[in-house]
Amino acid sequence: MDVSTALDTRTSVRAFTDEPVDLAVLREILTKAARSPSGGNLQPWRIYVVGGDVLADIKARAADVLSKDPRGETPQYDIYPRKLAEPYKARRFEVGEDMYARLGIPREDKAARRAWFANNFRFFGAPAALFCFVERYMGPPQWSDLGMYLQSVMLLLKEAGLDSCPQECWAMLPETVADVVGAPDGLMLFTGMAIGHADKDAPVNGLRTRRAGLDEFAEFQGI
Repeated sequence: MDVSTALDTRTSVRAFTDEPVDLAVLREILTKAARSPSGGNLQPWRIYVVGGDVLADIKARAADVLSKDPRGETPQYDIYPRKLAEPYKARRFEVGEDMYARLGIPREDKAARRAWFANNFRFFGAPAALFCFVERYMGPPQWSDLGMYLQSVMLLLKEAGLDSCPQECWAMLPETVADVVGAPDGLMLFTGMAIGHADKDAPVNGLRTRRAGLDEFAEFQGI
């Protein structure tokens, strides 16, 4: 598989089969992804891969915390800007509506939408997952390095016949995740990621999000 195909076919999968993931393959992918660029070669990503009993423990603890307070724990960063402006607000709204339309959940059925959202904290049934942390004193440039590493991981997963879903929603439960994986206090949780094989029969996996046209975000000057 070439890079263009991997990039075009990678999607955020929201329904996985229970087919296991080979640990050796994951180790190889995470190793290869470490060739991703980072400013000053800091390589600021800190990765915890979970499965089996540990994965089950995280899901159980997440369900317990969210049953008491659906807002989760004290957030350590804003997943989205608090005053999200256009065109970004419209894009976020559109993908949500497109997804719920595929699921057959109307906008007025708030209970069904909340129930579906809870699937995030079950990793959509994926048999493996990773969490990406970063040192608390690192700044925005290092956070951008995390994104490059994680994109490399997702493309390499696709090349290996695996699927993924990056999940910043786990930032709602930083204390729970850190406690289960044993992350030291100096690390901040950035995101989770579900990993496995897509359930090809699940309607939600047919969602293909739209992208803005080139002229909406790019200018070419002096060329």
